[in-house]
Amino acid sequence: MAITAQMVKELREASGAGMMDAKKALTETDGDMEAAIDWLRTKGLAKAAKKSGRTAAEGLVAVAVRGGVGVAVELNSETDFVARNAEFQGLLRRIAEKALDQPDLASLLAASLEGGKSVADSVTEKVATIGENMALRRMERVEGDSVASYVHNAAAEGMGKIGVLVALKGQDTGIGRQIAMHVAATNPASLSEADLNPALVEREKAVLSEQARASGKPEQVIEKMIQGRMGKFFEEVTLLNQKFVVNPDVTVGQAAKDAGVEVTGFVRLAVGEGIEREVEDFAAEVARTAGR
Repeated sequence: MAITAQMVKELREASGAGMMDAKKALTETDGDMEAAIDWLRTKGLAKAAKKSGRTAAEGLVAVAVRGGVGVAVELNSETDFVARNAEFQGLLRRIAEKALDQPDLASLLAASLEGGKSVADSVTEKVATIGENMALRRMERVEGDSVASYVHNAAAEGMGKIGVLVALKGQDTGIGRQIAMHVAATNPASLSEADLNPALVEREKAVLSEQARASGKPEQVIEKMIQGRMGKFFEEVTLLNQKFVVNPDVTVGQAAKDAGVEVTGFVRLAVGEGIEREVEDFAAEVARTAGR
């Protein structure tokens, strides 16, 4: 029986197995969908589907740099224990290296990683072998004359809980890594005032305006108060205007200039940020385990 792409797609959706495994299962069972699912189950390749609904908020961020290109990728797992597994870290390292040649996450997921399997299928296969839900959640890319990287709370070389990339115009003599460490510590909202989300600026201005008007001072004084407080806000949340943690007497922008470079972009990924984690009643969990 001829195995069609639609049949493979349906089996993948039903089982959570990778594309090549799904095709092989259908071939082995002459296109019988139920038999193919059973075949995958006997091979331990259908486990991923049952785990795909679990929250994967742990994991690691890996960074990779080649020439003037830097990438950061986040691979999530359910537990930190799995994130420290050599198989997990090996997969993440290979994905990060592959990401250097990809423009975005969608392209990375579709890219061939090893054995003819895509990155997406390789992750799915690892779910079955490791036994936890996993997800390649994010990829970020920066380019410059040079790119510096830093990993905080490292679990292995080039991967940890926070990954930072800093793109520079000019020759980096060491300032790039210092700025990357600064980014890890301060988590700036943007590179400069011009890059800030307008909605964030308006929200902050509205709050500061209400606070200023509550003082009861004249309108002309209130306007100056708002301008001053917004200036302070920009200093706190934009990288180039922040006080440099290595030398608080200068801003990051000035420190870069003094080192003969210009910061043109940065990326900061922290594991699990933005993921809503499940919080379960411990007593309920124990009762359920006991069969009550």
